[in-house]
Parts: sequence; structure tokens; C-alpha cells
Amino acid sequence: MYLSAEKKQELFEKYGKSNKDTGAAESQIALFSYRISHLTDHLKRNRKDYSTQRALQLLVGKRRNFLDYLKAKDIERYRAIIKVLNIRK
Repeated sequence: MYLSAEKKQELFEKYGKSNKDTGAAESQIALFSYRISHLTDHLKRNRKDYSTQRALQLLVGKRRNFLDYLKAKDIERYRAIIKVLNIRK
């Protein structure tokens, strides 16, 4: 599988407060961003994979909801995660 438990722990440790902090908005946004980049690469090679295309759209929507939540709750954390993950808006 492309996303091992070790990779998840690494993402949570890097973007969350600790590797056990899996529910933080920044951790979830980082995880979704990693998965989105993986699916985007897959779709570049397999253009007619419509189920993956739908999954990608759902992930982008979920990440957008987390970003909107973070923006409303704490604008500084929002700006920091946008800058670190290089998400344009």
C-alpha cells in the first residue's frame, strides 16, 4: 500500500503536536494533501480511471472543509499550514 503506518506517523509527527495527535486539523490536512498528490499522479497515468477521479474530488472537498474550519477558528494556523504544504488559495 502506498500509505504505510510509518508514513502516517511521520506526517502526524511533522504537522501535528505529536505522532499521537491524529485528529488535529493540520494533521488531517497534511494526510489529505499526501493522498491527493498520490491520486493526482495516478490519474496522470490512468486518465480514464473515473472511480479514482471521484475519490480525488471527495478528498479535495474534505480538505477544503478542514481548511475552512481552520480559517474560521485560527487564521494564523491556517496561514501556516497553507504556507508549509504549498496549497494555493
